[in-house]
Amino acid sequence: MNEWLAALALVLVIEGLMPLLSPASWREVFRRVLAMSDGRIRFIGLASVLMGTLGLLWLR
Repeated sequence: MNEWLAALALVLVIEGLMPLLSPASWREVFRRVLAMSDGRIRFIGLASVLMGTLGLLWLR
């Protein structure tokens, strides 16, 4: 359970870096994402999940 909480905390740290360091770029990224189709956003989400899963398997 502690590993899951540590992983969640690390995700929050990483997710918070861009708006902290460059809020204008972060806003531009969200503007571009809003212009994408649902299918493209789903594909990016799937690719992210697969890369993360493969990364975890590789580390173990």
